[in-house]
Parts: sequence; C-alpha cells; structure tokens
Amino acid sequence: MSTESKHGNSAVDAQELAEFRESEKRYRTLFEEAGDGIFILKEGKIVDCNQKALTLFMCDRDHLIGKTPFDFSPEFQSTGIPSEVQGKKHISAALSGETRFFEWEHLRPNGTIFYSEVSLKLVSLSSAPLVQAIMRDVSMRKRALEELEQLKNRLQEENIYLQEEIKIDHDFEEIVGGSQALKAALSSVEQVAASDSTVLILGETGTGKELIARALHSISRRKDRPLVKVNCATLPANLVESELFGHERGAFTGATERRIGRFELANHGTIFLDEIGELHPELQSKLLRVLQDGQFERVGGTQTIRVDVRIIAATNRKLKKMVAGGAFREDLFYRLNVFPIVLPPLRERKEDIPLLARHFVMKHGPRCGKKIDTIPHDTLKALQAYSWPGNIRELENIIERGLIISRGNRLQLGDWGHHKGEKDPREGPLKMEDVERSHILKVLSMTDGRVSGKRGAAGILGLNPQTLYSRIKRLGINRDSLAL
Repeated sequence: MSTESKHGNSAVDAQELAEFRESEKRYRTLFEEAGDGIFILKEGKIVDCNQKALTLFMCDRDHLIGKTPFDFSPEFQSTGIPSEVQGKKHISAALSGETRFFEWEHLRPNGTIFYSEVSLKLVSLSSAPLVQAIMRDVSMRKRALEELEQLKNRLQEENIYLQEEIKIDHDFEEIVGGSQALKAALSSVEQVAASDSTVLILGETGTGKELIARALHSISRRKDRPLVKVNCATLPANLVESELFGHERGAFTGATERRIGRFELANHGTIFLDEIGELHPELQSKLLRVLQDGQFERVGGTQTIRVDVRIIAATNRKLKKMVAGGAFREDLFYRLNVFPIVLPPLRERKEDIPLLARHFVMKHGPRCGKKIDTIPHDTLKALQAYSWPGNIRELENIIERGLIISRGNRLQLGDWGHHKGEKDPREGPLKMEDVERSHILKVLSMTDGRVSGKRGAAGILGLNPQTLYSRIKRLGINRDSLAL
C-alpha cells in the first residue's frame, strides 16, 4: 500500500473517531440533561445513570451504581421480594426484546417515597446486552389522583347521607306560633346564627329541638354545606365512634372498606348532635378534642384528620345534674354550653296550640284524605287544658289520629276526651314512676299498642324501641293495662 493511501486511511479513521466522539458528547449531553431519570442496566445492575436520576433518588452516584432500581422500594427494604421476583421479571422481559411499562413506588435512601412511571427496553450501546430504564416522577399526579379519589368518596358519602335526609320531611316553616316564649327562643337563634359558636339546645322531648337546629343552620354562613345529624341515643354503643369519626378498612370485624365519619361529612358545614346526654363517657373525651382542636383519628387509623365544623347539640336531659353525678364531663359541658337556647314546653305556650292544631290539620289532612275546615271551640279548649308531657310531637299525633277518625269537615278527637280534667302533674306531688307509666300508657293507646316502626310509641317518645320495651316491662305495662 502506498504512503498516500496509508495517510488517506488515517485521515478517514481520525475523522470517524472525531465524529464518534462528537456523537458521544451529544448523546452524553442529552443523557445528562434529560427531564426523566435514565439508568443503564447490565445484568440487572445499574452501571450508569444521569443527573435527573440522582435528583429523583436524592443521593449521589455511589448509592445507585451496582444496585437495581427495584432495590429501592418499601417492600424490598423489609422482604427483598420485589427485587428478586418482580424486578427480575421486568428486566428479563426487556432483555428478550419486550418493552415494559409499569408504575413503581421507590423508597429513597433518606426515607422519603416517590412514585414513577418506568419503561424498560433493550438498547445496543456495547457488545453486552443492556437495558435502559427511564423513570418519570408521577408523585404529584398520584397525590392529585388520590385527593380526587378522596373527594369522590366524600361526595359519594355526602350524596348517600343527603339521599337519606331527603326521605325526612323538613319544612322550616313548621316553626309555628306567636307566643313570647317562642319569640324569645327564635330571637336567640337569629343572634347566634351568623357566628360559628357552639350551640346547646335544651328542651323536653317533642319541643322541636331538631327543627330549631335546622333553622339555625339555614340562616348561617354554612347553609350551602351539609347539616349532618347524629342521634347519640339511637346508635349502638359499639358503632357510635365509627359513625362520628369513621373507620379504616380492617379496623374491626365487618369493616371491609374505609368509611368516612359524620364529622368529615360535615366539614365546612354543621353537625347536629341530638340527645348529646346519651353519649358514652369514653366518647365524650374524643368529642372534647374535636371541640378544642378540630381534629381526630378514624377508628383503626393513625392519620390525624382536621375539620372545620360548627357544632349544634341538643338534649332533654339535665346536663348540670349529670355533671354533678359524674355521668357527663364537666369540661365538655362548658364547651357545649357556649350559647344555650332553651325551648319552652307546650304547656308554657298554650296560646300557640290553636295555631299548631290548624297547622297539623293542613299538613296531614291531604294524606289522610280529609278536608277539615273547622276545629270546634270545645276541642281547642280541651287541647289547651291538657298539660302535654309529649309536647308538640304528642299534639301532632293526636291531631293526625283525630283526622283519621273524623267524618265530615269538623275535627273530632274521639276518646281523646278522657284527657279533659286530667290533673296537671305540676299541681300535686306525683311519683316520677307514676308519671312515666301514665304517659307511656297514653302514647301506647294512641298507637294501638305499637312500640316500634314509623308510627310506633318509641318514635313519638323519642326513645330506642329496646329502651321502651325495657321500661314497659319495668313498669308492669301489658295489654290489660291498655284496655283500662
């Protein structure tokens, strides 16, 4: 070969080498400046990685070289299984020419976690088969999807709750009356509605405490958010905590999925805790924490949940006496008693009875197929003469029963007339047991002995059916008693 030929080949080799080095330099630049983490794997181990990969794992190159990307996972740190099984399966598939796409959870050396979309494919950069792993950080997207899923679940829970509430007939215009006692209570509602202060509604059974709570919510700044009701007396003791605060999957037998509690449902809205005096002492301390700090944990959970909830509580119990007897926490009582509203019993607003009677005639008449336009004067006098231990709820049931038996356009109360001349329990010293027995007998008479169900005595009295059954047994009430 001539000298000229040799020099020509050398020139070509040098040019090719220069082009190769320039190409390698461009590749290296692109490799290092790529927006995704890139790893080169040989026999499953990392032999090279770019700057983004180091940023993703928040460590230097020495922490990564010689390992597989799948060594960095929470499961592998405790079991090693993903690296030995799942990771190798993905790499083997890539070495056979299959491109793999999947999502992986990584545990950084500093203990934090991030999520990435991973693609694996075979590349030809040397004589040995190499796998290129490209990782894209999707932590923010995953968190956003999780938050969206949580919001979706919350909306579903709210929808379920609101669908249940729709079944209940609520009408704020049912606050009927013009007595001074009622006006004073409604004035208190107007005063406190605009604030976020906790309200405690006090009053005997059947005085309309729930109606006042709904009216209070409807004129508050939270009116566009749910008013969530919890009846502390009717919930089973073992489920009250779960209902209030929710539970995690597996928290107890039957907890097959996470459930959002009533406090989470009421976030940015109002929660109405009816019959608060029946709340179990253990739960009183947890409720106190929500009142003080606005936070709690689900049953079986460790995550602290914060809520912004306006609390309205109601009871027919004498909470001060319960505090003195140790049945109710003193600190919780003072937290609840920020703004008390006392509802008058019906016997203290008898001037409202004619208005209420006409209202209930109009409300229930169409359902009973009756058109009543006259309530006899003697009937109104009899209604006003009665002491109404069951208050407005009892009056409503008496009127509805009267509509059923009435013929023509005049309201008739039938054998309700035996209440005329009944001695007002305040006029003489009666034993509490006698008063309780007498009242339960009257209500059972109204319901034809029915205890449970929509029109049962338990609902009228505001008691759990099992509680009423126990009292009936204790007081010796039977069918013969109802026939008297």
